Amino acid sequence: MAGLAVIFFIAAVAIAAPIVAPYDPFAIDVYNVITAPCSDHLLGTDELGRDILSRMIWGSRVSLSVGFVAVGIATVIGIIVGAAAGYYGKVWDATLMRFVDIMLCFPTLFLILAIIAIIGPSIWVIMVVIGITGWMDVSRLVRAEMLSLKERDFVSAARAVGAGDLRIICRHILPNALSPVFVSATLGVAGAILTESGLSFLGLGVQPPNASWGNILSSGKDYITVGAWWLSFFPGIAILVTVLSYNLVGEGLRDALDPRLWRSDK
Repeated sequence: MAGLAVIFFIAAVAIAAPIVAPYDPFAIDVYNVITAPCSDHLLGTDELGRDILSRMIWGSRVSLSVGFVAVGIATVIGIIVGAAAGYYGKVWDATLMRFVDIMLCFPTLFLILAIIAIIGPSIWVIMVVIGITGWMDVSRLVRAEMLSLKERDFVSAARAVGAGDLRIICRHILPNALSPVFVSATLGVAGAILTESGLSFLGLGVQPPNASWGNILSSGKDYITVGAWWLSFFPGIAILVTVLSYNLVGEGLRDALDPRLWRSDK
């Protein structure tokens, strides 16, 4: 619940960024370059005099957008592949699962770096690339649930009344197979935020002057030796707290949705 409260708070701040940000995140102030946290700039300023708090507030939009869109893409692909493999079985199962195994053999980070280096870095490219390289775990979860659920009596009853395969999958089986997918998706948002931050830190993510937690952290690393600790500390803490919150929510969902972990009131 604490993680969920933090996520709602960050989401509210991101949505209200134009209202709550005290300064223009792109405004350059040559008179306040590398200013330590003070009453005018609560989190200090960077090498161009831009307010760190404002840039972090606007950067939260980027980080959360990447997390949700990338996981949305990965979840849709994973559900389609896993449902087809689990329901139809035999040749479909063997073919699709071998394709999943091949995808899992690729080092994901290097694959992402290669694709972005070829296409060019942009926020939309990052979302799509993270999504199409992160669906394999979801497909395995959905396949496992489909293999179990398709043998249940309610599926046999649906077939007996003439329901087609698509209706059986979408209306009867998938709603009962999505519990582990929700947990995986929640944890996947945290992973996507970390990946985006890492790419931005390497200069292959969100490009300046647009703000993201990763490129704020990257620009701040060059000034740690001169005592400008706030340039790296605050975006690092934001990434840590956000990722930890999503992991906590994912663990909580797993406990809540798994009846084997329920405890009696005794």
